[in-house]
Amino acid sequence: MAEAKTPENFQGWLYKWTNYIKGYQRRWFVLSNELLSYYRNQAEMSHTCRGTINLAGAYIDTEDSCNFVISSGAQTFHLKASSEVERQRWVTALELAKAKAIQMMEEDSDDDEKIHPQETDHNEVQTTLRQLTSKLEDLNTCNDLIVKHGAALQRSLSELETTDDPAQASSRLKGINERATLFRITSNAMINACADFLELAQTHGRKWQKAIHYEHTQRIRLEETIETLAKQHNSLELACREASQDKTKVNSDESKDDHSDDDENEFFDAIEQFQFTTSVQLPRDNSNIHHRRTPSEGSVASTEASSGEEMQPGVEAVVQINKLDEGNNLPHRLKTQPKVGPMVKQRRKKIPEKPNQSLSLWSIIKNCIGKELSRIPMPVNFNEPLSMLQRLTEDVFYSDLLNMAAQCDDTCEEMAYVAAFITSAYAETSVRTTKPFNPLLGETFECDRMDDLGWRAISEQVSHHPPAAAFHVESKDWTLWMETTISSKFRGKYLQIFPQGTAHISFKKSGSHYTYTRVTVTVHNIIVGKLWVDQSGECELLNHTTKDVCRLNFKPTSYFSRDVPRKVTGVIMDANNTAKYVLSGTWDKKMECAEVQNITIEKSGRGKPVYNCGATKVLWQRNPPMPNCEQMYNFNELAVTMNEPDDDVAPTDSRNRPDQRLMEDGYWDEANQEKLRLEDKQRTKRKKREAEAALAAEAGKPYEGYRPVWFERRMDQITKSMAYTYKGDYWSSKEKQEWNVCPDIF
Repeated sequence: MAEAKTPENFQGWLYKWTNYIKGYQRRWFVLSNELLSYYRNQAEMSHTCRGTINLAGAYIDTEDSCNFVISSGAQTFHLKASSEVERQRWVTALELAKAKAIQMMEEDSDDDEKIHPQETDHNEVQTTLRQLTSKLEDLNTCNDLIVKHGAALQRSLSELETTDDPAQASSRLKGINERATLFRITSNAMINACADFLELAQTHGRKWQKAIHYEHTQRIRLEETIETLAKQHNSLELACREASQDKTKVNSDESKDDHSDDDENEFFDAIEQFQFTTSVQLPRDNSNIHHRRTPSEGSVASTEASSGEEMQPGVEAVVQINKLDEGNNLPHRLKTQPKVGPMVKQRRKKIPEKPNQSLSLWSIIKNCIGKELSRIPMPVNFNEPLSMLQRLTEDVFYSDLLNMAAQCDDTCEEMAYVAAFITSAYAETSVRTTKPFNPLLGETFECDRMDDLGWRAISEQVSHHPPAAAFHVESKDWTLWMETTISSKFRGKYLQIFPQGTAHISFKKSGSHYTYTRVTVTVHNIIVGKLWVDQSGECELLNHTTKDVCRLNFKPTSYFSRDVPRKVTGVIMDANNTAKYVLSGTWDKKMECAEVQNITIEKSGRGKPVYNCGATKVLWQRNPPMPNCEQMYNFNELAVTMNEPDDDVAPTDSRNRPDQRLMEDGYWDEANQEKLRLEDKQRTKRKKREAEAALAAEAGKPYEGYRPVWFERRMDQITKSMAYTYKGDYWSSKEKQEWNVCPDIF
């Protein structure tokens, strides 16, 4: 019998189910503080508890006159009292204790609501997660038992149907009853575990929801505070600037008489052009990488390339240097003598200086975190007056590397120049942290430099979402083309740009066909600090004709690394997987190359190959910056000429884009208004196409969506995927000035 008088301290003997061998065993149960515990006997109460159930989330069920079940998910007790009256006394005491436990839990929950959510202990969250995990494990265990007992029950029923002997059938029927009882017990345990899990999840879910709501409110307040501080900071900057200007004006008026004529005088550099010859010492193995240039090519690249090499006696070369005026817009590595024929077009040497306009950065980016950058309407304050198509054309700024590659007889040597060309495309990003304009769908850009640089390029925005551009460059010795898609994510502190698509380069002389991909670009210090750009990842350069391969490794810049910042390394392997050249350098300064003489194995036990190389040759070196380039968005000589007005280009050319033109001229407010107008116009056209597609689908008719003008989607035989390639009719249309196929986008 139960010896206790009150439900708060109820104890006595009960029979507890243990297993199939021992069946029910007599145990001493104690109900105290809303907990039901049991022991083998009363003597164990002082030192060993065999099991405990918290009644706050317990499930109590009566099975027959003496049996009842109590379960809390983690544990389940199948109990049997000595009589029906005894069972009822226990069940009543358990129900009262359960009600009291639930009431106390609700009171504790009300107290928790009065505490600020930020005071929630991390350990409490971890404890709750462990409890939920434990209950999930119980559910899985119950599920396995249900499947097991259910399968056994089905087998027993099948055996019973095939049995004709009454005695054997009676025995099997008894087994079926036992298995059915086990199945019912396990099912009840499963139901109880589900109820416990749901109750626990709901209880803590409400608490966490309140904490999240509180944190969200605090975040909004913090954003408003930071925005207010940013506005105050801008106001103080403006006031300080105005005060400085007033002071400068006063000083200027005082000295006006002494310098009144200085501002009216303009000085122009005289153009000098002269030639001279000199003897310089070149390495004996100079033919391994560098090829002599004819006097008509007149480049100082040879002297640059040999400046860092060991000079060996007995070898002389004649170098011709043409010095043009300092304002010449061509890079010194690209300068060549004009060919016989039409005069080379005089290109502009500068653009309007960048105005000094402040902007509240936080008010722009606080809602941009985690979003695709191409879908965010950014003001022109973050831009440079060039489009992404024009920025893409800057990849061929150092096209002389491809010209040198085209003259090589060795394909591995040819690949070395191509690898240097790929690396050079990232050089300008070390100082260019501004964002180019996102091209409109159908926007194009042509760059015809056949007269001075020996190549011409055409690009077109072929898709808007996702943004994709097709690019094609042709020269007399080589052809380059690619389709590129750029996705980007703003992570709060930094911006990551992921170029996608394959680039192709083919050479007419060797027949080599190269493909390569571009690496990830990361812009750091978006909110605080000075912006800086880093490149990271692996670029695989593959010659599909000879099967030579080069893997360029752009190592990410790290404050904890001993490597040189912005380091690039690579090894050129031939078709037999033999190393031919080792490449090293940085993507913002120069790339060097050395021919592999022999290969040894590292003695440290790692088994890494050690390349023993000959003399180092400079493949590429970055041009020095233009004078006053900081005031011109850090543009190089080629970028300065890209947005130069031209009446012969297509009406969809980036030069004709009004918001970009207004920004270059310094009218940023008007440029922002024009940018919104163009984006609304593009959005209206897209909705119209979507409506037409929906109508065609309802009518069961095919609908052809937007198709680019100068590029078409074809199967790429190299990559075995669909890609946009140049159709070949842009330059003939320009010659005839037939632009009726161009869409109205501006």
